[in-house]
Amino acid sequence: MPQSIWPTTAARAAVFAPLVVGGRAELVAQRLTNAIELGLLTHGERLPSESEMARRFGVATVTAREALEVLRALELVETRRGRDGGSFVTSAGSRSAVAARRVLALSRVELRDMGVYYSAIAATSAQLAADRATREDIRHLLSTVEAIDLTAEASARRGEGTFRLEIAALSQSARLVREELRLQTEFAPLLWLCLREQEYRQRSRDSHISVIEAIQATDGDAARRRTVELITDAIGWLLEAKTDLERKQ
Repeated sequence: MPQSIWPTTAARAAVFAPLVVGGRAELVAQRLTNAIELGLLTHGERLPSESEMARRFGVATVTAREALEVLRALELVETRRGRDGGSFVTSAGSRSAVAARRVLALSRVELRDMGVYYSAIAATSAQLAADRATREDIRHLLSTVEAIDLTAEASARRGEGTFRLEIAALSQSARLVREELRLQTEFAPLLWLCLREQEYRQRSRDSHISVIEAIQATDGDAARRRTVELITDAIGWLLEAKTDLERKQ
């Protein structure tokens, strides 16, 4: 069986993984913005230097510098000079505004399409996990869900990411794991905005338990179906949120 994958290691590593296509500053900025939205990069955290960031992303140093300028303009990063200086995440006051801008920038067709794609990846992982998980894997999944504090949005978001990564790992498909990691930094910050609400945090917990039960029963079809249901629900919330934002413009 594959080893468990934790967001503090694998997902964070995915944030700074080389870009698959192009080396444009906006792609670097978007990757970092998504990571901040997801909570993989936290308030006050120091980012790698421009040269180190360029090396990790596989881009020119000037591209990394331009990406940081974009983040500073969005008030997601502040740069301090001096021996203890550097670029630091400062997203506490602007995260909601950034998320709102992203939701408004995407069409309903784009949001639905991303939901369909993410459903396909997550559901396939769940279906394969039902055939390959051991009893120890089941216990670990349960402990992951039980550790989530439903009274806190941040805990619910981290828990959602952890659960999805663990399911992907149990699929024993390296490609599915990599794609789950990529989607966690690119789309999950928007998809799980619904976790702002207590009702949806509870729905997420209930869905996770039902998926685990399906995996334990080696019922891959049920694991797939319940995964798709939750993601479809989250997309529905996101579309309604977009409508509300448009009315306020």
